[in-house]
Amino acid sequence: MTCNTSCRAETLMFVIFMLACSFIASCAANLNQDLEITWGDGRAKMLNNGNLLTLSLDKTSGSGFQSRNEYMFGKIDMQLKLVPGNSAGTVTAYYLSSQGPTHDEIDFEFLGNLTGDPYILHTNVFAQGKGSKEQQFYLWFDPTKDFHTYSVLWNPLSIIFFVDGTPIRQFKNSESIGVPFPKNQPMKIYSSLWNADDWATRGGLVKTDWSKAPFTASYANFKAQACIWSSGGSSCTSNSNDTWLTQGLDSTSQESIKSVQKNYMIYNYCTDTKRFPQGLPRECSVNI
Repeated sequence: MTCNTSCRAETLMFVIFMLACSFIASCAANLNQDLEITWGDGRAKMLNNGNLLTLSLDKTSGSGFQSRNEYMFGKIDMQLKLVPGNSAGTVTAYYLSSQGPTHDEIDFEFLGNLTGDPYILHTNVFAQGKGSKEQQFYLWFDPTKDFHTYSVLWNPLSIIFFVDGTPIRQFKNSESIGVPFPKNQPMKIYSSLWNADDWATRGGLVKTDWSKAPFTASYANFKAQACIWSSGGSSCTSNSNDTWLTQGLDSTSQESIKSVQKNYMIYNYCTDTKRFPQGLPRECSVNI
């Protein structure tokens, strides 16, 4: 078959597009390559040729997905658009976790609220099965109107949480003072949308309004700069020159994180003396 002028032009444009995508990070990979739907009986959907993933919740069930790969350290980015309107009682969870009773975990959880009231961004870190390291924030934008990027940087030095590239929390490796740190167990990425109206909104006082169901959260532009774990080993070597493996907070980022925490943090376990009457956890002396 011969290719006419229009055909050749279309072919040339496709080649140019593919070359551009090899240099421009905004050309998102197909989510099917990295993520797989794991539960929900059809409530989770891959749309737009794999460029969009949605999770839904109704009175019968929520839904969820996980990454196809396990990771041992990485810089993980995901764009989310949260459940709009009256989302009270719902939780959209996006986290890294290993398996087993002594699992490690790094959490973003978005606690729904009544229409007009802000979402609460709940963060936590588990190491060797123990968590209770919660910090909570209000966001400085409406997370239901558009996609925003939520990122975790996890390396041997620290775990840093970002929102749209702005650091909001750092959990440093404090093994030198006896605090466990997630560094020995590979983790997959998980996300789920589920009903938690026994605690999610005002401690469970506000229940899910099922007349507003189905509730839907959307995901796009997943990116993992990470060490893939396979067959008991890591894809990264001792000679890896990935900058994120040694990245911390420079002075500008430290000021940024302090500003966010001053203006938007609503709970910090490291200041909750009623919860820890015998003394605050040891890592509170070194973490921002």
